[in-house]
Amino acid sequence: MNHRQIFLQNIAQTSDFPLALEIEKAEGIYLYGKNGERYMDLISGIGVSNVGHRHPNVVNAIKSQVDKYMHLMVYGEYIQQPQVMLADAITMTLVNFQTTSGLTLDNVYFTNSGAEAVEGAMKLAKRYTGRTGIVACHSSYHGSTQGALSLGDEHFKRNFRPLLPSIIKIHRNQLIDLEKITANTAAVFFEPVGGESGIRPANHIYLKQLRKRCDEVGALLVFDEVQSGFGRTGTFWAFEQYDVVPDILLCAKGMGGGMPIGAFIAPKLIMSVFKENPILGHITTFGGHPVSCAASFATLNTILEENLTRDVEEKANLFKKLLLHPKIKEVRNKGLMMAVEFEDFDTLKPIIDKAMSKGVITDWFLYCDNSMRIAPPLIITEEEIRQACKVILASID
Repeated sequence: MNHRQIFLQNIAQTSDFPLALEIEKAEGIYLYGKNGERYMDLISGIGVSNVGHRHPNVVNAIKSQVDKYMHLMVYGEYIQQPQVMLADAITMTLVNFQTTSGLTLDNVYFTNSGAEAVEGAMKLAKRYTGRTGIVACHSSYHGSTQGALSLGDEHFKRNFRPLLPSIIKIHRNQLIDLEKITANTAAVFFEPVGGESGIRPANHIYLKQLRKRCDEVGALLVFDEVQSGFGRTGTFWAFEQYDVVPDILLCAKGMGGGMPIGAFIAPKLIMSVFKENPILGHITTFGGHPVSCAASFATLNTILEENLTRDVEEKANLFKKLLLHPKIKEVRNKGLMMAVEFEDFDTLKPIIDKAMSKGVITDWFLYCDNSMRIAPPLIITEEEIRQACKVILASID
């Protein structure tokens, strides 16, 4: 059998219509097929390749670390240079932000993915507060493991019940729903920029009131920046644009430069509850893998040293300027997290397929299937944006 046949036969499928592109190589913003096809990756592997595919700094860091050591021991036992350097670099991006309790986000717990970061944060919030209730927004997505899935919407979780109890859902940007956050609430999980809902930035007033309500009842505020972190929105963290600091911060996807890694970050006072009752309150074998941490450290430094956030808004505005068409109802964005809205999925899907056949990869959203996802590597150039938009408009026609 050829690779395509083995893929369909032996790789677990999650839909009846996988893209099934056979990719031989990736570099920059491009993917290359086995017959020389070239595809512009306008979704960065779903928000992962913020610095582009195979950025030289990331590749060199991986090669250098592989020559030293890979897995050594379960999380938190050995002093491993890549973990230490990455934790220091991440906390330096947060040193100027204090929670309403006057604490800084100075403790990092590394995981393998965003969903694992969510799981760890849920345990941390419940252990620290001694409460069981969790609040999350309608049309929010925090992962597919059973705890993270419990925070999601009914469409994706109804056939996997029973899941976690005591989950309360609120509507994004609706002040009246904040009353559902009570003294029984351990934490509120919130995306400063709603991702799978089709790019829905938080309202500034709402976010400040959300912070205030959490403080009033003693609940922890958790910001899920798995998609929006590491420069995607034009600042290193999206929450920087709101003047609201969370108690726990989540990241993954774009932080690894293409390698699997995630993290939840909290003040040391909060994180320290994992040390007792029980000891080893949260453990992982491969979380904080040294090769992934080395790649992430290189990614973080590349974003800062090459100032990749500087032109994010200008590039987003160029997309918005060019993507004008009678069938396009709206273009929403927070930096280079973008959603191009059409009438319905039946209108959008053929456009996505046609654009892919012309060498431009886009996608839709789990909770907003009438909108096209655009989240290119931050290194995309003005000329590449113009070319991509030309293909998209031609695909609409």
